[in-house]
Amino acid sequence: MTAALMGPGDLAGASVGTTAVGLSPRPGALVYIANLHSDTMSVVDTGTGMVVDSVPVGDGPDSVAVSPDGSRVYVTNSASDTVSVIDARTRTVIATVAVGDEPSRVTVSPDNRNVYVANVGSDNVSVISTRTRAVTDTVAVGDAPLGVAVAPDGCTLYVANAASGTVSVVRTATGTVTDTIPVGSGPTALVLTPDGRRMYVSNLTSDDVSVVDVHDGTETDRIPVGDQPAGIGVLPDGQQVYVANIGSDNVSVISTRGRAVTETVAVGDGPNGLAVSPDGSLVYVSNFDSDTLSVIDTSTARVTNTVTVGDGPTGVAAVQGKAGTARGPNTALVLLA
Repeated sequence: MTAALMGPGDLAGASVGTTAVGLSPRPGALVYIANLHSDTMSVVDTGTGMVVDSVPVGDGPDSVAVSPDGSRVYVTNSASDTVSVIDARTRTVIATVAVGDEPSRVTVSPDNRNVYVANVGSDNVSVISTRTRAVTDTVAVGDAPLGVAVAPDGCTLYVANAASGTVSVVRTATGTVTDTIPVGSGPTALVLTPDGRRMYVSNLTSDDVSVVDVHDGTETDRIPVGDQPAGIGVLPDGQQVYVANIGSDNVSVISTRGRAVTETVAVGDGPNGLAVSPDGSLVYVSNFDSDTLSVIDTSTARVTNTVTVGDGPTGVAAVQGKAGTARGPNTALVLLA
């Protein structure tokens, strides 16, 4: 199995849009979207319902993450093997960090000291110091690492290895792999519940989500979802998990208590990236083939807004306020057999 930087359908170009449909005011809420084919990051202000900026980054931007304080945005550039560091206030690139081959996912530690980057082409994870903006360690993991997530206490990093069908467990203090957990086929993204006890892994090629007991390091359940599940997020109360299904153009809503899909929400074409707003009221989904961002109201599980963004949107991250809590660096590379 190999990873390819492409979507399942036509990649017709589109310019960055400036309007949205029916956005309700949410002052200060921002959403960042990496646009793979326009080499930009769109900034959406959900209060005005507009794309307020388009930031040029590296070649093939694929995922995005925001620092816990909201001051920095990190974008992986899959075609130039770099990470762009963006000042969230000025919306300018202030540093470009060379990492491994085809960086595909990025996340920031809860203490804001390190940035973790999964390099799908070199089967490792780059560790970047937020202070020096330099790589301080490189950790070998499984084949074609895609999803990355850090435990709430910051002590453990979890890496989904798409071509190995496993999750690597990394001790962050030493940069060593302490365990390898078998999951489904083609794991592409993962998320931890707020209490850190459960992990949900989207398996692109087996069309399901693995439920992992973090304490025991074992898969305890598989939940069937839509076709080619990719981006994944959990609400702050831990009660629901949202999964973007690339192949079926919808989002599955999973009850964590019942471990079953309770709602299926139609979105745009080729949904892949997904982020949850910090307050849990909204879910943002990037639609790769329709160049849009769908906004789902979690109280009704319905799409309430659609925003036109850049060409080939992938990774999504959301932040509340100009310097507030951020959530959701989840995106996906499509795997081809």
